[in-house]
Amino acid sequence: MGMNTTPEAVLNEKAAIEAAEHALADIALIRQEVSKVIFGQERVVENTLLAILSGGHALLVGVPGLAKTKLVTTLGSVLGLDANRIQFTPDLMPSDIVGTEVMDQDETGRRSFRFVKGPVFAQLLMADEINRASPRTQSALLQSMQEYHVTIAGQRYDLPAPFHVLATQNPLEQEGTYPLPEAQLDRFLLQVDVGYPGLDAERQILLETTGLSEATPQSVITAARLSEIQRLIRQMPVSEKVVDAILALVRSARPGQGATETDKHVAWGPGPRAGQALMLCARARALYEGRLAPSIDDVRALAEPVLQHRMALTFAARAEGMSVRDLIAGLAKKVDG
Repeated sequence: MGMNTTPEAVLNEKAAIEAAEHALADIALIRQEVSKVIFGQERVVENTLLAILSGGHALLVGVPGLAKTKLVTTLGSVLGLDANRIQFTPDLMPSDIVGTEVMDQDETGRRSFRFVKGPVFAQLLMADEINRASPRTQSALLQSMQEYHVTIAGQRYDLPAPFHVLATQNPLEQEGTYPLPEAQLDRFLLQVDVGYPGLDAERQILLETTGLSEATPQSVITAARLSEIQRLIRQMPVSEKVVDAILALVRSARPGQGATETDKHVAWGPGPRAGQALMLCARARALYEGRLAPSIDDVRALAEPVLQHRMALTFAARAEGMSVRDLIAGLAKKVDG
């Protein structure tokens, strides 16, 4: 027959489908609970959750007052994560984030150093206005994001698992800010653009948030359950067709690969990390939407949040008024369905 239909294979497939259906139910509960507090902004909520479900970090870019902070605190509550927040300022030091050593003295007068953990020791860390801190402080946080541990005086301290950073950035005020370098932007799985709410959502915000009581989100899963879902997502099958679509999209965004528009307008394109992000997030998006396997549509939908912070236009293209988003939309349309 050529197919593996042993009882073990059937059992494994049945168990995998059951685990996926259990995850689907949990994700539906998460979505429902978040929607009690965050009105509208479905795409923002979806992309931020996809970054967490994929085990990565997200950069939320938007003007002040669009509930970016509220979204992060809501997700912390709903996902059962221990959450901290750091408001980045130009005088913030690396030790303010990772922690510092203090000197203790016991009853006998003997002195010793003790490490006091900083706010980075959380499962969900909100880095508010990350571009306000100096490059030295940014790099301390970004190293933690990449290494999942900090080293103080030669001693390694592991960060809690799961560990996620949701950073916010204001695209308007550039005075007194330190934009994140390209290599550090690449550490973020997704860039989520936060726009203004629609009319109906804004009406609901006015009515729901100016009374005596506001809805408070409840925890629907635990951190341990979130880790299980993250492992499950990494085990989801991805068809050859979807893998080919991911490779075609990422490679078409790089100059020198035969894509005319890209060669003309793109200064530098995304590296392999973009493909890894698309593979993970496409699986997470399938589960988020109630499916057991990712499709080409998932790749198209994720093209912008995955690619836009991993490529740059030439000066001539910017002078012509082109945007990275327009270029990515054109490349995503060409992905074969």
